[in-house]
Amino acid sequence: MRLTRYFLPVLKENPAEAQIVSHRYMLRAGMIKQQAAGIYSWLPLGYKVLKRIEQIVHEEQVRAGHIPLLMPTLQPADLWRESGRYDDYGQEMLRIKDRQGRDMLYGPTNEEMITDIFRSHVNSYKDLPLTLYHIQWKFRDEMRPRFGVMRGREFLMKDGYNFDLTVEDALHAYNRHLVSYLRTYERMGLQAIPMRADSGPIGGEDTHEFLVLAETGESEVFYDSAVTDISLGARDIDYDDKVQCKAVMEEFTSLYARTDETHDEAAFNAIPEERRKSARGIEVGQIFFFGTKYSEAMGATVVTPDGSKVPVQMGSHGIGVSRLLGAIIEASHDDKGIIWPEGVTPFHCGIVNLKQGDDETDAACESIYKALQKAGLDPLYDDRNDRAGAKFATMDLIGLPWRITVGPRGLKNGVVELTSRRTGESEEMTADAAVARIIAIYNGL
Repeated sequence: MRLTRYFLPVLKENPAEAQIVSHRYMLRAGMIKQQAAGIYSWLPLGYKVLKRIEQIVHEEQVRAGHIPLLMPTLQPADLWRESGRYDDYGQEMLRIKDRQGRDMLYGPTNEEMITDIFRSHVNSYKDLPLTLYHIQWKFRDEMRPRFGVMRGREFLMKDGYNFDLTVEDALHAYNRHLVSYLRTYERMGLQAIPMRADSGPIGGEDTHEFLVLAETGESEVFYDSAVTDISLGARDIDYDDKVQCKAVMEEFTSLYARTDETHDEAAFNAIPEERRKSARGIEVGQIFFFGTKYSEAMGATVVTPDGSKVPVQMGSHGIGVSRLLGAIIEASHDDKGIIWPEGVTPFHCGIVNLKQGDDETDAACESIYKALQKAGLDPLYDDRNDRAGAKFATMDLIGLPWRITVGPRGLKNGVVELTSRRTGESEEMTADAAVARIIAIYNGL
């Protein structure tokens, strides 16, 4: 994309209403625009990152054997009355009536609707196990929406639901989701620690939240510092292998890590003092096992091998897709702007032309731009007729992980400059070598 043809309404000053780094930089980088309290339009740059995060979530869900569908944002209230949650959920649920006077709601989650879909089409154990998921906009009418997309009222969320015959199978689904979430977050350049948590209005006894450590986190967390040394990495996971998935779950959850709601001071004090840590954390996902809470209430049963009918065992599993943008920025920024990890960057590389209008410089930039596109990458070419300082400031603000700088002086020596946004280190090399380096970086992801 050429910057002269792109819509990137960057701001030079910090918006007064932005209290945390992610909100400030998302507004300044022209990623979002507030339309009402806690409700945002996603402008082109923000939308590109949102779609990259969504794609990673999709890929890892499918890799784990989960099946995508799409449920509506509006739900009939009668489904929630069946489960008993309609009156219990509280004022966060936006309740409305359609023109026929029927009670509807803007869904904050989809346990009831997915259970209704299941009971309408599945009645035999032979169709199990089954996990369905979707990525859809949700609405929770927060009393005090703040911190931009971190605590908005409308948000994009992946929510998935497993249906299993036995508790053992459902706990395997729980473990499988935990593994898939770990891989999802690591692909985004995040360390999200699974922590024992409170189930809230979803229900169930078994639940873990995934939290990214950050000073602006809304939750106080307590953990054994050794948990930050664990990573899934490139290990090969067979999601059908119950033993392997359980081993990963135990590896990542055996060390103490809890939110303040479930904090156990005695267990925490049993950790060696030098490893006892408390911090703030940003929740970016949560997994639940709640057994037959919804299937019993709504009649979601299957025929077992012996011919009897039993309610299915269920769990639900969510990732805050839009919230992840804020979490990534909170975890990866400096005083100049955002620093995107390669896995989610809106553009793979920035190209800065130091002398727009100079034939040789223009030609070199065009050649680099087309070579990256030919390789299947998406570069952002700053072809504005502007001073170099302004171009560098824009690139630093929007946080592309790599920048190729092209100017007459370097071209006289046959080189361009390749700069890492994360380290700030620059290296001079030929244009062909710079293109090859960028291609190799992304091919290695």
